[in-house]
Formats: sequence, structure tokens, C-alpha cells
Amino acid sequence: MSQDLSILIVDDAKFSSAVVSRTLSAAGFVDIRHASSAVEGLEKLEQRPAAIVIADWLMPEVDGLELTRRVRQLDEQVNRYTYIILLTAREGVPALKKAFDEGVDDFVNKSSMNDQLVPRVMAAQRIANIYNRALVDNQRLIEANAKLRQHTTLDPLTGFGNRQYALKRLDDALRQSRQRGGGACLLVMRIEDYKRLEQEQGRVLTQLVLAMSRRLKQLVRPMDVLARISPELFVLVTYQEDLDNCVPASFKRLYEGLNHKAYKTAAGFLQASVSVSLSTASDKDEIEAELLLKRCMRGLDTSASSGRIAEQPVSG
Repeated sequence: MSQDLSILIVDDAKFSSAVVSRTLSAAGFVDIRHASSAVEGLEKLEQRPAAIVIADWLMPEVDGLELTRRVRQLDEQVNRYTYIILLTAREGVPALKKAFDEGVDDFVNKSSMNDQLVPRVMAAQRIANIYNRALVDNQRLIEANAKLRQHTTLDPLTGFGNRQYALKRLDDALRQSRQRGGGACLLVMRIEDYKRLEQEQGRVLTQLVLAMSRRLKQLVRPMDVLARISPELFVLVTYQEDLDNCVPASFKRLYEGLNHKAYKTAAGFLQASVSVSLSTASDKDEIEAELLLKRCMRGLDTSASSGRIAEQPVSG
């Protein structure tokens, strides 16, 4: 256990906050800060990050879930991960599932806090350290690749693959589909009004693109392939054994994650409108990667006008 672990307690109830603080102090933790509201907690995080945030779920004005959303936006801006533990008296799968979908990492029930809090915080410390080391290593790799331009398959800003890389991995997914069945699933995501945003926001747009790339990593599976094929275009390539998983409903969380939450930048929160087009090639579809990409892109205008994922057939 590292005694200099930075912990922020966010709770509008002074008694509850004092109990948490006393429990952690008794366990040897010394870098403990307090905030009496979510707004104050966010201000303190912007002043100095914390490895772990322990917050009450039920708080006035901004509750623990909304605090979690805003912390994740802040994480995207500064390229770090904050482990979030909510204190709650709530039970039941629906409530917990909703919280996990919002990015909460763990819960401690108030009735068993004396027994559970310290072990959960110690486990959180290990996970947060691993995650943040990975983020630092990945950022160093991105910076190294940006300097070494010979890595022609990488997008220097995000560290994702570029168009050449995306087509290669899409070709691999198509080959896998023909050999094993299932489907090669392709999503193309376009930042709408990119040129206008570039004129209005300038360099701040780069921060938005970086924040979007980090959010995308959180929204997809580790084995899925992400690429940035032009300044405003991202693609996701995934192989699915079951074609029923290659439908717009399967990517609803991704679409909402990109469109319904603003991105934290140095100029404040920026909202982006992202259109998404989906195409799936089964083992019976004879189509090359380049053509599949072009056909999938045809659905972007439909997505932009309809406000939902557009499913674009591979033929026609």
C-alpha cells in the first residue's frame, strides 16, 4: 500500500465524509482531500488529480453518476484514469448496471463500509496504477511514433492505425469471415461540421479529437480495431461470429457515448455531432475491403439527418 495515494472524498454529509476519512487515515492513508459537493470535487480534481474518488451516490444538484460522467470527461482531457467508488445504500442489478454503464468502477454499501472500504481502496490502488502506467506508456509510444514518420501505418495524433492499416485489418476480418462464417463488421464515424469546427476552435479541435479517440477505446472491445483514416473520419473493424451482433442496436452505447456527452478541452466542454454508418459482410459476400469502406461511407449522410446509426448494405 502506498501511503501517498491521492484520495478525494466527495460527500455533502459531513458525518459520512468524516467516517470515511477516519477509516482511511486509520489504515495509513495520508493524502486525503474533501469536497462537500460534486462541483467542488471537480474543481479540486482540476487543481490536482486524484488516483481514487470516493463519492456518495445521492447528492443534491449533481449526484454521483453525473460526477462520474464529468470525471471521465476530465480524464479524457488530461489522459489519465481516476478510479471511482460510489457509496450507496442502493441494491439490485438494474441500479448497479446503470452505474457501471456510466463508468463507475466499484461500490461500497454504507451498511458494510467499515469492513469493505479499506480492502476496496487497496484493490483500487493496484488497478489505477496499472491503468495509468499503461496510459503513460501509450502516450510515450504515440509521441515516439509521431517523431518517427517511417511508421506509415499510424495516425500520429491518436496512435490509431491510418487508412492503410484499417484496410489491411478489414481485409483480415473479411478473410476470417469467409473461413469461419460470421461477419466482418465495419463502422465509419464522421465528426460533422469538421471544417467549421477547425475554423472556430483551431488547436482546441485537436484536443477534442484526442478526447474522442480515448473515449472510443473505452467503448469498444480490446480485440476490435480502431483507425483514423482522415481528420474527421474514424473507423471500427470487428469480426463477429454471430451476425446478430452486427446490427445498429449492438453499437447503440457507442453512438450515444460519442454524441451525448461533451468533451473536456482547455476551452471548456465541446459537444460534437458524430454520424455513424454500419456495414456487414458475411461469408457469402464477395467484396474487397476498399469497396466495403466506400459503400459504408455512403450511409453517413443518412445517419447525420436521422440522428441514429445508418445500416448500409454491402451491395447496390
